[in-house]
Formats: sequence, structure tokens, C-alpha cells
Amino acid sequence: MTEEDIRAAVTAERSEQADLLATLRPDQWDAPTLCAGWRVREVVAHTTMPFRTSLGRTLVELAKAGGRFNRMADRCARRDAARMTSAQLLAALRDNVAHPWKPPGGGALGALSHDVIHGLDITVGLGLGRRIPPDRMAMVLAGLAPRNVAFFGTDLTGVTLRATDLDWSHGSGTPVRGLAQDLLLVICGRRLPPGHLEGEAASRFTR
Repeated sequence: MTEEDIRAAVTAERSEQADLLATLRPDQWDAPTLCAGWRVREVVAHTTMPFRTSLGRTLVELAKAGGRFNRMADRCARRDAARMTSAQLLAALRDNVAHPWKPPGGGALGALSHDVIHGLDITVGLGLGRRIPPDRMAMVLAGLAPRNVAFFGTDLTGVTLRATDLDWSHGSGTPVRGLAQDLLLVICGRRLPPGHLEGEAASRFTR
């Protein structure tokens, strides 16, 4: 897996998300996602913020939020979603499918993970059934170091997450089975709609 491979996957993921967003009805842009408190428009505002905001401006926003990244991200997403139309948000994504942004310390693989996770927040939240291509999903899972898993703070004690579509598992204990992309969302602390997970402990991660 080379840097070029990852960058191609990032471009493909953003392009496919832009094509999907272009098909949404106005009411779907205002529908809730798996990101608590965020509609589709807030999620897109968040994922496109790095393309629209300079590093200096981001540092100013971070200072306003008392150095708390999640607070800054929430404030900026809500502000930008309120002042930008869905067409403007879509254009911000489509015009930047090859943007070289990397999250601090995350590299190109971190950018891919960021896009995939938030794309799933939208599609799973809306019940659209989009499947991430297996090779792209495998890249994201390969980048899940222990520190990445710990970042989300999800209690995975006593369970094994076992993918039904890829040769991948995480943890030890009672099996929780599902698509690799759904198990990624579990790691990220999302509560999934019913029917996505199987196993005795599946209810722990189902809303």
C-alpha cells in the first residue's frame, strides 16, 4: 500500500460521496446522521472545513474553543452549515476531491479514514445502503493502530468484532458480527440502526 494508492482511494471516496450527495433531496440534507446532533449538512461542513479554512484560521478557532478540538469542530460545523447552501457544501467537496489535506499526525491514511467514517455517518444514518469498496475498507482497517481505537473511547470490553465480508477481527470475547464498515462505526462510538449487527452483545452498539 503506497502513498499513491492511498491518495487515489481518497480521491475516489470523495468523488463517490459527491455523486451521492448530489442525489439527495432537500429534506435529506436536514436529516440526522450517526454523528450526534449533526444533520447531513453539518457533516459535510465538517469534512470540507480543511479545504475552506487556512491553518491560521483553524488555530484561531481552536483558541476560541479553549483548545478543545471537538468543541471547535462542532461550533464550526454548525456555523458553516447554517450559512452555506447544500449546493455550496457539495461544491466544496467536489472541487476538492484531490485536496492534499492530512489530519495532524494522521497522514494520507488518516484523511481516508476521516472521509470514510463521516461518509458512513451519512449513508448509514439515511439508510442508503452504500458499501465501501473492499480494498478501500481494508486500507482503513489496516491503519487502525491502538492509539486510534483508544481515541474514540468506546468500551469494547469482552467482545470480538468480527467482519462478515473481510478477513478482519478486533478484540476478544463474545463475537459481534457485521460488515467491516459497520464494525468501524462501532469502534468510532456510533450507535447503529437495528439489523446491522449480530451476536449476543450487538445490542450494546445498537440504538
